[in-house]
Amino acid sequence: MRIPSKEEFCRAVEEFERREKRDAMYKVATFLVSYCWGNPSDMADGLGVLLLTWNQAFYRYGAFDFDRLEECVAGNFQQLDGLRAREIVTLSESDEGHIGGLFDEFLSALQIDSGKARGRKSPVGVAKALHLLAPAFFPLWDYRIARAYKCYYQYRPSEKYVSFCKIMRSFVEEVRGFVERSDVSMLKLVDEYNYSIYTKEWI
Repeated sequence: MRIPSKEEFCRAVEEFERREKRDAMYKVATFLVSYCWGNPSDMADGLGVLLLTWNQAFYRYGAFDFDRLEECVAGNFQQLDGLRAREIVTLSESDEGHIGGLFDEFLSALQIDSGKARGRKSPVGVAKALHLLAPAFFPLWDYRIARAYKCYYQYRPSEKYVSFCKIMRSFVEEVRGFVERSDVSMLKLVDEYNYSIYTKEWI
């Protein structure tokens, strides 16, 4: 794992915020999930705002079933409620099985529900949903980011996500003092760095 200097990290975050216009949808979805916390139906709607924009390339082939997502949120709400208050630096070995189980349940709930692509699953979409539900605990990833950290998810995606979480825990521990922000989690800033460096190669 390569740890950037403070200057490089801040520059990547600034570049993301200058170029990435879709981040407005993240702010809207974050507000909706927070405002509707405890109501699984409305929480599912909030997740959908982000997934159908940030993950549009995947869901253009068909949407997921909102009722199924609502059931997944409701069935795991107690666990999600506990994780929402935690930061990734508190991640321990005892969490790994729970994370993998959550990932698999959301992977099933968020699969395309109709059309020729019915049954297709998006590990990227799952990470986005989990991050919105616990933004300081669950990291975001995409194809390029996962490959950069040797966690490519074509096979055993839940195991790869657990590995990615552990890597991001170490990353956050190294960079957490680089930026002082109260409006977003450190994990979101780390994703902005990763997106600028690996996904878009802006820097």
